[in-house]
Amino acid sequence: MKPCILFFDIDGTILSHRTFTISDSTRSAIRQARANGHLTFINTGRTGAGMGNDILDVGFDGCIYGCGTRIIYHDKELLHVTIPNTLLSEIIDDLRHYHIEGMFEGTNAIYYMDTYANPMAQEFQYDHMVRNNFRVETVEAPDISVDKFCIWPTSMEGFHTFCDKYQDVLEFIDRGEGFYEVVPKGYSKASGIEYLIKHLHIPHENTFAIGDSSNDLPMLEYVKHSIAMGNASKVVLDMASFITKDVDEDGIAYALKHFHII
Repeated sequence: MKPCILFFDIDGTILSHRTFTISDSTRSAIRQARANGHLTFINTGRTGAGMGNDILDVGFDGCIYGCGTRIIYHDKELLHVTIPNTLLSEIIDDLRHYHIEGMFEGTNAIYYMDTYANPMAQEFQYDHMVRNNFRVETVEAPDISVDKFCIWPTSMEGFHTFCDKYQDVLEFIDRGEGFYEVVPKGYSKASGIEYLIKHLHIPHENTFAIGDSSNDLPMLEYVKHSIAMGNASKVVLDMASFITKDVDEDGIAYALKHFHII
């Protein structure tokens, strides 16, 4: 079989959203795919500051971070896009003005604005600061550098005004339940794949992506072989070309065996 390139989401795909661990079968399947001559990449909404060694130690050829804003191949940075600090300052002021809670993600740190009322934002903060012990700063940090951010509007009127103002420079990804990921215009999990396969001269017919949530849709729509986890959201299940088992039922290994990757 000709070498293929495989892209894996993290949360709910290789990392259980129930146990917050990576199963032995998933680790083994990804390592076996590489041993068989295929390329494996993380393709995640997380930025570098939100990555743990438990994930990286699985062993990948590289990573697409922050919904396509940073690309690493064999420890070499091929691409890195950040939000200019002058624009970032304006965005932070507007989020406060329009009563939108925000969390900012960079390569070196995760930056918080204020005390959060949204339960999901509170859970994110707990995960970052307590469960994972990531580097966390405030948006007043003098060395702030942001690749993307997340928002939780408290006023939909304010949210729509904010979106209208920044629609030419930002992409808004609706994750459901009042949660949005925001990235620089033109970047996504799909743009990261397009960049890499051109750089590595991999034919499109040899591309695979595995995911479970709405921010995975661009990469699943872009690749030749789109795989949804059994625990995926309905919108992902409806569009994927193949549905594998649940993340906690050896779904990664099942999919790779189905396509004769391992």
